[in-house]
Amino acid sequence: MKAVDLKGPCKAPIEVYTDGTILAPPNPKDLNNEWQWVKFEYVDYLTLSGTGVFDGQGATAWKQNDCGQNPNCARLSMNFGFNFVKHSIVRTITSKDSKNFNVNVLGCQNFTFDGFRINNPGSSINTDGIHMGRSTDVKILNTMIATGDDCISIGDGSVHTTIFNVKCGPGHGISVGSLGKFTSENPVEDLLVKNVIFTGTQNGLRIKTWPSAPGTSPITGIHYEDITMNNVMNPVIIDQEYCPWNQCNKQSPSKIKISKVTFKNIKGTSGTQAGVSLICSSGVPCEEVTLSNVDLTYNGAPATAVCKNAKPIVQGKAPQCTAAPAA
Repeated sequence: MKAVDLKGPCKAPIEVYTDGTILAPPNPKDLNNEWQWVKFEYVDYLTLSGTGVFDGQGATAWKQNDCGQNPNCARLSMNFGFNFVKHSIVRTITSKDSKNFNVNVLGCQNFTFDGFRINNPGSSINTDGIHMGRSTDVKILNTMIATGDDCISIGDGSVHTTIFNVKCGPGHGISVGSLGKFTSENPVEDLLVKNVIFTGTQNGLRIKTWPSAPGTSPITGIHYEDITMNNVMNPVIIDQEYCPWNQCNKQSPSKIKISKVTFKNIKGTSGTQAGVSLICSSGVPCEEVTLSNVDLTYNGAPATAVCKNAKPIVQGKAPQCTAAPAA
């Protein structure tokens, strides 16, 4: 099936029920430069359900993906786009081997994923599981995500987001950001991540913002609770010096204020000695960061915490901060 755009408004609630496997063309060019392969737009009361698999057949596209170094790279289609969809649910279907992000959620309200599955190999480039932005009351429940980039990435303008009972791995963890690159960004507020298991991921719980960038919209009200880390390279990380592929410099600090962030009941194993890394902005240091019962080990010994421009409140068993080494 080539690219489809299912566009409202609709006159009644709509259910799309899918069994079997739907295949995208393996050659990225056959999707005619579309941002998304299967797109739902301007629909209220949508249900997408069934046991179906949407297979993006992305192996060819991953080999061609040079977008990390080439700003003029060829566009690669995501499996799903949900744009300006309200009061809707996606349940029990599978997104497989997307050429790009598996799912993009933009401008949605009261939108739920329940029993959703994402299955991409860990080597697949830029295949974020679910990316959201400019959306309110998105819930990701009872979902399993295996991918080559962030399992879930929370972009600007995401408000009142709930992530509950999710398994992530392989992948790069659950990320807020990256943020700060643009002045047009909106704040990220009120995120709950609870009962999540990370297995073999590059990161666990991550907040990332760009230095030497103009964006100022704050990140506040972030709560992580009941999290298990199984051999996660960087389990808990705030990185306000995020600069992949050396696309920026760190001459001026990030302008984004991070506040009211709680890490509660975090347990498991770290792949690095510093299981907690809080690298905040020197211009707007982090405030009201709490480490409550953070019990991580590295090679059988307690993992440590490194901090920069952050003075976390420590409750129960949790590592005490040591100064981060100079960059």
